[in-house]
Amino acid sequence: KQWYQRRVAITAGGKVYDLTPLATKYTGNILLKPILSAGGKDISHWFNVNGTSVQPTQTDSTTCTPDTLTRSLSSIHTPETFASGETDEDSEKSDFDPQIRTHIDSKTGCEVAHTPQGRFIHIPPPYPSASWANDFGTPWWKDETYCIGHLSCKTRKIRIINTLTSQEHTVEVCGEETLEEILNRFYKYNEHAASYTWKYNGENLVMTKTLEQNGVKDEDDDFYELNFNEEDWLPAIHIYFNDDLTEA
Repeated sequence: KQWYQRRVAITAGGKVYDLTPLATKYTGNILLKPILSAGGKDISHWFNVNGTSVQPTQTDSTTCTPDTLTRSLSSIHTPETFASGETDEDSEKSDFDPQIRTHIDSKTGCEVAHTPQGRFIHIPPPYPSASWANDFGTPWWKDETYCIGHLSCKTRKIRIINTLTSQEHTVEVCGEETLEEILNRFYKYNEHAASYTWKYNGENLVMTKTLEQNGVKDEDDDFYELNFNEEDWLPAIHIYFNDDLTEA
C-alpha cells in the first residue's frame, strides 16, 4: 500500500525535484520517511556544495510543489508557472552539485553522513551492515532525472487579450521568462499563438526578452503599498492576428 496520496516535491539549491518516482520505487521503506516529511519544503541545508553548507532558498511561498514557483526544463509545458528553456541565471543555478553533509562519528572516529532528520534513501548506515546494498547506482540527489525545473525569484500575472476574438486569459508567469517562453505555454489556449504579433501599449514586444526588459513593469509591490488589489490592475498584452496560419 502506498504511503502517500499526492506528488512528492522538494527544492534544493534553487532546483525543484519531483521525487514521486523515488517514493513509488521505495514504497514501504522506513528510509523514505524523512523525504516524505520534507515534501513541499526546501532541503538545501541537507547538503554541502564545494565544502560550504547550502542555505534554504527564499521564495514567496511556504510550499514548493511542481505546480508553483518554478521554471521548467524544455520538456515540460503544462503547469501554469512553468516555462521552457534556460537563462544565464538558470545556468548558474545548474552548477548546484549537492554533497551530503558529514560529521565525525564520536564512537568510530569515521566521517559519516550528517542526517539529524533521520537517515534516508541511498544514505549508508553509520556502521557496517550486511543488509546494506550500494547497487542502486546514482544517489537520488545527484540524479538529474528527478529535477523538473528551477525556482523563480517571483511570479506575476498578466492578461493576454486576443484582439481578433476578444478572448482574454490571465496567465501566471515567472519574472525570468522570455516572451517566447510565455508564448510556448500559451499554445494551450491558442494553437496558432505564433501567428500573432504581441504588443504592449501599442509597441511590439521583443519575444527574446522578458516582460521587464520589454518595459512591462511588475508593480505588485506598489499596489500592495497603496492597498490596491493587484488583480484589478494586471498589465494587458494584446495579440494581433497576422493572417498567417503557417505557424501552428
